[in-house]
Amino acid sequence: MENIREFLHEEAARFGVQLDDTALDKFMLYKDMLKEWNERINLTAITDDEGIVVKHFLDSLLCFKTGAIKPGGKLMDIGTGAGLPGLALKIAEPSLTVYLMDSVRKKLKFIEEAVKALQLDGVELLWGRAEDYGTKKEYREVFDAVTARAVAALPVLAEYCLPFVKIGGHALCMKGPDVDEELAASQKAVKTLGGNIKDVLRAELPYSGGSRCIVVIEKTKLTPASYPRKAGIPAKKPIR
Repeated sequence: MENIREFLHEEAARFGVQLDDTALDKFMLYKDMLKEWNERINLTAITDDEGIVVKHFLDSLLCFKTGAIKPGGKLMDIGTGAGLPGLALKIAEPSLTVYLMDSVRKKLKFIEEAVKALQLDGVELLWGRAEDYGTKKEYREVFDAVTARAVAALPVLAEYCLPFVKIGGHALCMKGPDVDEELAASQKAVKTLGGNIKDVLRAELPYSGGSRCIVVIEKTKLTPASYPRKAGIPAKKPIR
């Protein structure tokens, strides 16, 4: 692919996301930093320019198609890894306040350096697990949107995400194409935690990047105080 920058610009526009020159500059720098750091620490198995743009950046920007991420909103990204989708969403919409959480410290070190290089304000890094932060008053039920990308099965994701979402806000659970069984298995968990499955966005990434689904869960009532349970329990004993 000759012009990866122009490709990103055109494909993002197809998703309804207009990237200006400043945003495109930042995405190109982010891409280069991902490749450089990945030689030292394991951030991603995808290391070619086209793959990074399609399977990381465009995949992340699909979140805007849900309508759940608004300018000026407050976003939490759980299990952010190399900063995806949270950092990509911040580059595209600088007015967002973004919290990026991961339990692996060296990944957050990469994000810290990327945030500095990209000159981004309004980004907070959280080292730890969703089960621990989800019980803290300052993070509980204050976010307009919470994202999680390929972190866990949907019943488990619901328990990670919904305690952070304020009433009227949304959890965006990013999945591959085979999500129907998980949807059926997650109904009780979503309802128990104060949510309602509002929509399932299905999309195709360009250049055979594959099919994607984003399960959109609306927060309709407060999450009971007994959730999230202690670290590790949601994954071992999902709400069924």
